[in-house]
Amino acid sequence: MAEQKKQDVNQLLKVRRDKLADLQANGRDPFQITKFDQTHHSLEVKNLYEAHEAELLKDRKELDVTGLDEEQAKEAQKKDYEERRSIMDASPIHVSIAGRMMFKRVMGKASFCNIQDLQGNIQVYVARDAIGTDSYADFKKSDIGDIFGLEGFAFRTRTGEISIHAEKMTLLSKSLQILPEKFHGLTDTDTRYRQRYVDLIMNQDSKNVFIKRSQILKEIRNFLAGRDFMEVETPMLVSNAGGAAARPFETHYNALNEDVKLRISLELYLKRLIVGGLERVYEIGRVFRNEGVDTRHNPEFTLMELYQAYTDYEGMMELTESMFRYLAEKVCGSTKISYNGIEIDLGKPFARLTMNDAIKKYAGIDFDEVADDEAAKKLADEHHIEYEDRHKKGDIINLFFEEYCEKELIQPTFIMDHPIEISPLTKKKPSDPNKVERFELFINTWEMCNAYSELNDPIDQRERFKAQEELFAAGDEEVSEGLLLSAPETSAVAGLAASSVAAGSGWLSFVTIGLTSSGTLDTSDTSETSGTSGTFTSAFSSASTGVSGTVEAVVGVAGWLTRSSDLLAVEVATISAITPTTTTAAPMTVGIGNMPNSLVGCFWLFAAEPETFFLSGLMFHLFGEPQFLQTASFSYIS
Repeated sequence: MAEQKKQDVNQLLKVRRDKLADLQANGRDPFQITKFDQTHHSLEVKNLYEAHEAELLKDRKELDVTGLDEEQAKEAQKKDYEERRSIMDASPIHVSIAGRMMFKRVMGKASFCNIQDLQGNIQVYVARDAIGTDSYADFKKSDIGDIFGLEGFAFRTRTGEISIHAEKMTLLSKSLQILPEKFHGLTDTDTRYRQRYVDLIMNQDSKNVFIKRSQILKEIRNFLAGRDFMEVETPMLVSNAGGAAARPFETHYNALNEDVKLRISLELYLKRLIVGGLERVYEIGRVFRNEGVDTRHNPEFTLMELYQAYTDYEGMMELTESMFRYLAEKVCGSTKISYNGIEIDLGKPFARLTMNDAIKKYAGIDFDEVADDEAAKKLADEHHIEYEDRHKKGDIINLFFEEYCEKELIQPTFIMDHPIEISPLTKKKPSDPNKVERFELFINTWEMCNAYSELNDPIDQRERFKAQEELFAAGDEEVSEGLLLSAPETSAVAGLAASSVAAGSGWLSFVTIGLTSSGTLDTSDTSETSGTSGTFTSAFSSASTGVSGTVEAVVGVAGWLTRSSDLLAVEVATISAITPTTTTAAPMTVGIGNMPNSLVGCFWLFAAEPETFFLSGLMFHLFGEPQFLQTASFSYIS
């Protein structure tokens, strides 16, 4: 049976190729056509005709067949149609459309077909007397899936359907493949995802999703432009993929012989732009996460992130709510939308609940009254909520929320004031240091966005990184993959030079570095190391030349020695000013590519048993008062 079906399909494909060969042999090769002048789309034709009809027939009364028998009514309707048609044909609307033929019905000297284009589909009346004998013969041999360009005028059939009376038919592309059977369409999910182009042909709903997605992106840009946001583009290939808890893809720069990662978020570079003075920035871009795949999760996807200076999470909630409402009105035409039979109202003020209040509402537990971690774990045991030994009260709160609350959040709802344990880079609430100024928007049980007041207290941030280090040492993979890798960049926003601590082979303590007004570096011989990797000597010697100028400031560097592949690297924990030696430090103006306030470090060579290491590519950026350093590259190469 299967073999017979395969043979039948092969025969049909051969017939299509034979038809193409015949066209080419007769000088009518459709693939030689390079252009077709398209003036309208199907929906535009229908709207244009309706408006034209309303204008021309505005003084004509509707037909009244009251009191007429069936035959008389039919005759009256026929006469009324012909009179209306005569008026419309006297002032025709000429159009030129192009699209794929999805249906054809041949009836002797006249036929009907259905042409599908970007906006929908429209019926076409094809008559031999109108397009010519040869063209009509070619049309009769055409197949479903062929692409036509046609010229003609719009009219309304006796059944009331707006159609096009073809005056010229041009075959623009011959379809050599067979489309799925039209009454059932393309229903196989795997095929729909693997052959999306076929899905778009057969399923108008799928096409509408793509069209609306494009409209949403357009209107997001319009909305943010109206609020003075600047769209930017940031690097996709990064040395440290931070800003989220996800496993990155890795690749290799051949020219630099350097391993890099594909970004997992847009966060870090956008924050740097805020630091640089661009007060409102956003990016819509692809990010890549080397994790699971299903119909709702793709390893590469589009993410939109925005950052705004001088506001808090209340301001971001107002922006988010206004943007969602604006998008619904612009793209859907209404603030009330329907999804799978559920009406969602984006016009009403969005509900606001703290995470604890949501749990109290849907689970009947008030975590504001729960004393400590042990009490929270006891509640989790009683409610059969699984947790890990390392989890604290804040983690338990989040697990309860996911179990009891998310499924209840159908209408737009802001969930606010998350526990500090699950939000390590968010500002604490002044009124409750155990919670942070963060919110998530839920619609139809889905998290639509996540936002917070950025932490910019370097002392508070340092304390949180210490806590994250403890989690990392305890085996929390999400911390090691996400937060710690992003820490140096994130802390730049907070005003701290760098503050990431990762587990490693030893601790490098305070290499002091002097900054001179000429833009060079001077190092002092005060470094020391200790730890499981053995003792390193402090035999630093400057390999640079031309060190000049007065030392303006002295800083200290501390960090962990870590091994990555065959390299030993320093992951910086702190860079702090020890003392400015003068009160009138000159600004540094030399650097790579004439970049203001940047400089490249000198090279040092030092020996340590059993290996010798070479320190290279130490680059800093000056900022703050007193001046701090942000490391861009700091590594020991074996």
